[in-house]
Amino acid sequence: MNKKAKDIIGCISFMVGLLILFAVLSVIFVPKDNSRAAGMEAVQANGILGEKENTIDYIILGDSETHSSFTPMQIWKDYGYTGYVCGTNAQHLYESEKFLRQALKHQSPKYVILETNAIYRYSSIENAIMAKAENYFPLFRYHDRWKNLKFSDFGGSVQYTYTNYSKGYRFEDRIDGVENKKYMKPTERTKHITKINRHYVNNIINLCKENHIELILVSTPSISNWTYAKHNGIQKLADQNGLTYIDMNLMQDQLEIDWETDTRDKGDHLNYSGAVKVTDWLGTYFKQCGEFTDHRQDAAYQSWNKDLKRYEKKVSGK
Repeated sequence: MNKKAKDIIGCISFMVGLLILFAVLSVIFVPKDNSRAAGMEAVQANGILGEKENTIDYIILGDSETHSSFTPMQIWKDYGYTGYVCGTNAQHLYESEKFLRQALKHQSPKYVILETNAIYRYSSIENAIMAKAENYFPLFRYHDRWKNLKFSDFGGSVQYTYTNYSKGYRFEDRIDGVENKKYMKPTERTKHITKINRHYVNNIINLCKENHIELILVSTPSISNWTYAKHNGIQKLADQNGLTYIDMNLMQDQLEIDWETDTRDKGDHLNYSGAVKVTDWLGTYFKQCGEFTDHRQDAAYQSWNKDLKRYEKKVSGK
């Protein structure tokens, strides 16, 4: 065997050994529970991992617009449908895909809602590649956990126990209003969707198709984030893929959003008052679709009634 062949074999052996090391360390470093104490990131959004298997009717994905606009416990109270908001601040679509993939390991929702603001968030190729590497080797994301490793971390057994009583919604009743105005000015212009974001949207579309889930694109009310050009871009995307698109920024009459009272930061995000209006519309929409069962009297879902009591105490301030 000549020197060149030996060098190639040596290089390949080194790379294989390195990948095996990364895989072993990933098993050790990945959190064994979805709680903050166990080192889990995005704990509130990852609370879906602690829900009982196949008990979630719908999942909502996206950035902070989601956990500011949708409150699943309100829909539970009114209709008995179960949902979870897997929303995080400044969520990228590769993160949305990851949340969906891990949720579908334990849940079989009939609907997935993708909030469209994330479709226009810039994602670099470098960050997307790093996110993919973290999916295969969680060591890259959780390497800082070496300070808090316990003996149980070396066993590799994962058991998710944390659930969030508000199901991913983040309550905020602060009012920082802005003048009501017509910010959705009609235009023929279309906001471009980047190639990398189209790639991840297609991944989410295909993932939903494979699991017989209806994907709905929703733009929640936001003076700061939404324009008619963005609406046109999402409408075109929806038409090309046969998806339902709901732009709540064009539904002022139905939602009756009052920007002087329904926002916590001058029209960027809704507060609790605005979220109640958006969620009320969504609950009615689900009821009209007729796909869900009312679980409120089902013994298997009584933990939701307990969570509702905690939720109501929180939003009432009592």
